[in-house]
Amino acid sequence: MQGSLFQEFDDIPRQLQPLLTIPAVAKMLCVSRPTVYTLIDTEGLPIIKFGRSVRISPISLQKWLAQHEQKQGGSYVR
Repeated sequence: MQGSLFQEFDDIPRQLQPLLTIPAVAKMLCVSRPTVYTLIDTEGLPIIKFGRSVRISPISLQKWLAQHEQKQGGSYVR
């Protein structure tokens, strides 16, 4: 997939891809860390918790982005 946010993981089998940190997701989406937490709290971005640590599966992130894109229908209101 050319231009994929997940290019660095393309050679790793999907089931073995490392989990993403909040800062890594923020960097991939070009948003701030607080925005990622807002997406988790209000938009249902799926997470995995290990004690106080929060991680996001790259596969779940891709699915969430695809669903969110479809839900928004491409309309942008400013």
